Amino acid sequence: MSQEFLMYKGRPLVRSGQTLYYGSMGDKCVAHLQVKSEQQLNGISTANKVVVQLISTDETLPLKERILNKAERDGLYEALSIAGIWMERYNK
Repeated sequence: MSQEFLMYKGRPLVRSGQTLYYGSMGDKCVAHLQVKSEQQLNGISTANKVVVQLISTDETLPLKERILNKAERDGLYEALSIAGIWMERYNK
C-alpha cells in the first residue's frame, strides 16, 4: 500500500500541526518549516512568520551537525521558496 503525499513543485509536502516537512527522505536533505505566528486574512488564518531549517537526512550525524541552513521568512510561500532553492543546491 503506497501513501500519497501532497506535492509542491515536484517534492512531497507533509504537515503535522504547525510543522511542515518539504522534500524526500531519499535526498541528501529536507526542509523543516515551523509556523511561529499566524494572521487573519479575509477570515482565513495564514502563516505569518515561518522558521525554515535545511536538515541533512544523514542520520549518522549528530542533530546539531545535521542543520545545514536556517532562516525566518514572512509567509509560507517565501519559506517554501527559500527551502526549494536550498534543496536544489544541496541535493545536487
